[in-house]
Formats: sequence, C-alpha cells, structure tokens
Amino acid sequence: MKILFLLWIILVLVMSGPMQAQDPVDPPLDPVMEEAVVEFARARVLSLEELPGEGGTDEFGFPLRRFTAELELVSGQFRGQIVEIDHVLTGTPAYDIVIEVGDRVLVGVETLQGDLLEVVIADHERDRSLYALTLLFAALLIGLGGKKGFKSLLSLIVIGILILYVFVPFLLRGVSPILLSIAVSAMATIFTMFLVGGVNRKSIAAIVGTLGGVSVAGIIAIVVGSATNASGLSGQEAQMLMFIPQGITFDFRALLMASIIIGALGAVMDIGMSISSAMTEIRRAAPTLSRRALFWSGMNVGRDVMGTMANTLILAYTGGSLALLLLVTAYEVEFIRLINMDSIASEVLRALAGSVGLVAAIPITALAAAWLMRPTEHHQS
Repeated sequence: MKILFLLWIILVLVMSGPMQAQDPVDPPLDPVMEEAVVEFARARVLSLEELPGEGGTDEFGFPLRRFTAELELVSGQFRGQIVEIDHVLTGTPAYDIVIEVGDRVLVGVETLQGDLLEVVIADHERDRSLYALTLLFAALLIGLGGKKGFKSLLSLIVIGILILYVFVPFLLRGVSPILLSIAVSAMATIFTMFLVGGVNRKSIAAIVGTLGGVSVAGIIAIVVGSATNASGLSGQEAQMLMFIPQGITFDFRALLMASIIIGALGAVMDIGMSISSAMTEIRRAAPTLSRRALFWSGMNVGRDVMGTMANTLILAYTGGSLALLLLVTAYEVEFIRLINMDSIASEVLRALAGSVGLVAAIPITALAAAWLMRPTEHHQS
C-alpha cells in the first residue's frame, strides 16, 4: 500500500503541472463566422450500392469506384439518425476502407452550430474487439494466476499509466529522453518487483539486476548509436514528429536510445525476477550454502534462460520489421548496403543492445542475490 500511495502522489504531481504554455484565449467568434466542428461517432452500414461508371479517375488517372451507402449513427448527439453518403475506393489497400452491409464503422461527423453537415467514413470500428481481447487476457491472468495474476495485471496497468501520463507528457515538455526513460524504468521496476514479489531481499536483488541490465543496454545503445551515426529518423512516425503543433525540437537519436531502454525493460525484468526467485528457493533449501556456491547456482539458472530470453527480444524486433525485411529482400539489396541502411542498423541496434543488457542482468542479479541472501554463520565466505 505504501508503494501505491507513493506512486499516486507522483502521478498527481505530474498530472497537476501544466503541460505547456497556453496561448492567450482568443475572444469568442461571431456566430456567423463560427467554423464547422468534426466529431467522431460509431455507425452501422445499412445498405451499400455501387454506382458503375460514375467513379471517374484520380489525379494519376487510376479508376475510382464510387458507392452510395446508408448509415445508421449508433453513438454521438445524432444517435439513431440515418444518413446517406458517398463512399469512394481508390484501389489503394493502404488507404481504402472496404465496407459491407452490417459492418460497424467509425465516422467523422461535421457539424455547424449544432446542425449536421456531412458524414464521412473514417475507419473500421476496432476498439470493441480489442476491449474483448483485453478482458480475455485479464480473465486468464487472474483465473490462472490468482492473487499473483491480479498483481501482475495491476503492475501492467501502472506501467501503462507511467508511459501515458509520465513518460510521453514529459517528452513533449522537452525533458531528456534518456534520463526520462531511466527514471520511468526505475519506477516501473521498483513498483513491479515489490508488488509481485513483496518487499524482501528477493525483490531487491531483482531490482538491482534489472536496473543494472537496462543501464548496460542504454550505455551500449548510446555508444554504438553514436559510432554508427544512427539518426533516429528511420521510421515514418519519427519523421512526423518534426511537424507536431507543440513545436518541440527533439533529439531523435536520444529518442531512439530511450526506446531501446524501454523496449528491453520487460525482458530484463523477467530474467531478473526469475534468477532472484530461483536463488531464493535454493537458499531456502540449502541455508548453509556459501555465497560463492549460491552465486554460481544463480549463474547456471541464468544460462538456462538466457538463450530463450535473448530470442524473445530478437524475434520481437524481427517481427516488427518484417515488412522492411521483405521489401529489401524482394529488391535483392546487397548485404553491404543492407547492413548500412539507417533503418536496418537501428533495428539491429535495438535487438542487440537489449540482448546485451539482458545477458548483463544475469551476473548482476546473481551477485546481488548472493550478497543479500547470507548463509549461516559458520559457512560464510
């Protein structure tokens, strides 16, 4: 409870501070000059009819398919109202929203002074399926894990709050990404370990090992990132950050390093607690075992889980870059060109720096646990 109370105070202090300097409030607009407002609502497709020969072509001469659709708004201030709209497909899967009768969609509703002007399909409705999957995950976690599962779920929620309400807002305030990622990692690690494992030597050893491993990952990322001149701008989202309305000038290389630290945290935390928990059980079964023997027992446990945990990071980053790998393979890019591409080098850096931090967490955790878990007096060494 003390941990929850401390975290609550931190979140209140963070969220109560001003996000950014506010511009002076403009005088209210004349109602005549009031601009249209766009809100989002849910809708259901009642009917859909293609209009052959009326699609025309786009600016590049490609044919367009035009439909007339009847939608029932199922949320928002116009709930229950039925509207008829035009819907156009361009033949580009990345941008087209293909709908069928019975589909639920997200629509943009344009209004002026409370009157409905236009309705446009913005995307498919996806959130309800995601909410159902979230509930299934929570039910399985609590059903199979019991009290431990509930604590794990609570830990996950708190980490999400730290990311959304501490990490991201402070980044938008211009705080150093690397320092901020270290601080958030420390808060998340301490809370998670004490919540799941209790306030004891096992949790302290896991905290030391996790923070040590994450720190090593961060140092490796900074050193190698500087040596490879990683720009941090290999992703489209990072490039878009150059034009956000807050007008913040980001250190994109530092953002890349921060993402590596945060990305490695979960796996390093896992291996830290695994080794510390195993060493606790060993100490409980053999209370007179020397610290040196206990350390090497922890190292043996770490060696067993090291391979699979390293694979977890490598495969996670590979899965996230699958489209890029397919693209460069399809165009038969030479290896020397491939490995020197900023986007590829950044992903390799993410995977390997995180894996190095994970491996480094093994001896750090084992050493911390061996030092904290003392043997009986006549067998100390």
